[in-house]
Amino acid sequence: MTPSPLSYKDAGVDIDAGDALVERIKPLARKTMREGVLAGIGGFGALFEVPKRYREPVLVSGTDGVGTKLKLAFEWAMHDTVGIDLVAMSVNDVLVQGAEPLFFLDYFACGKLDVDTAAAVVGGIARGCELSGCALIGGETAEMPGMYPAGEYDLAGFAVGVVEKSKILTGAQVQAGDVVLGLASSGVHSNGFSLVRKCIERAAGQLPATLDGKPFRAAVMEPTRLYVKSVLAALAQHPGIKALAHITGGGLLENIPRVLPDGTCARLTKGSWPQTELFAWLQQTAAISDHEMNRTFNNGIGMVVVVNAADAQAVAATLRGTGETVYPIGTIAPQGEEARVTVS
Repeated sequence: MTPSPLSYKDAGVDIDAGDALVERIKPLARKTMREGVLAGIGGFGALFEVPKRYREPVLVSGTDGVGTKLKLAFEWAMHDTVGIDLVAMSVNDVLVQGAEPLFFLDYFACGKLDVDTAAAVVGGIARGCELSGCALIGGETAEMPGMYPAGEYDLAGFAVGVVEKSKILTGAQVQAGDVVLGLASSGVHSNGFSLVRKCIERAAGQLPATLDGKPFRAAVMEPTRLYVKSVLAALAQHPGIKALAHITGGGLLENIPRVLPDGTCARLTKGSWPQTELFAWLQQTAAISDHEMNRTFNNGIGMVVVVNAADAQAVAATLRGTGETVYPIGTIAPQGEEARVTVS
């Protein structure tokens, strides 16, 4: 008996749906185009020329995902902002070296492709790129039957930026007496969501209607703040900026030491920035200690700027002028027996 013919679609992969998604993505990607793009979406590889205004260009790259925040996106059918999170997690990391993000590529993987869902996700990615001044230059959509539960997907991406070699931020110049400025986060960003989800499970049936003036789900899913344009503006004006730290997994306690020279520590002043309703709710719901809050979440501070004390007020004023909420949250000191970062 002759077997009936099979197609790729019979095996669970819909090439036509993939083609339809690409057509939906193209106008979104076009909005992100910038100097340097030679060839973008549609080819086997994207082409980008480093802007000629750099004399000694050094490329800086970063990659990340969105983590278990995606579980809430699936459960709550909120797909339009996780793409912003994806971009932010990489471009904010590239930024801390002093680099201007140039381009971004994404990877979207699912069991069965839903074009509307994927287009919403990629729309967020494009929006994140637009807000960061970097081009969405390419990506990959993978439909893999049996790899993911129905309705679920995974996201990954990477950004490439460039910095003048003489202007790379390493933190090597940080010294005792420098001031630590904290830039407010927009919420939980994209770290600590395994604990966030536990808090939501614990409070099931008794969730607050609003937090920080937003509906509960919107407050929890608020996308990661993009600091690129504001911080690049400050770097252009203030050579006294010595280091930046993106506060991601590990919170304030684990990320600030990554830019501190040996023999120094950061002493942060408890209460020098306000605790939002969202973080207060998380802490109260799960009886989380202050220490655990500061090493799990950004706890209200999404980016740290270490600056010469003489320049601190001027740097803060520049950042506020670009729309950031800025708090002086501590100082750099010689390290004795204390931890690399203390909050007291």
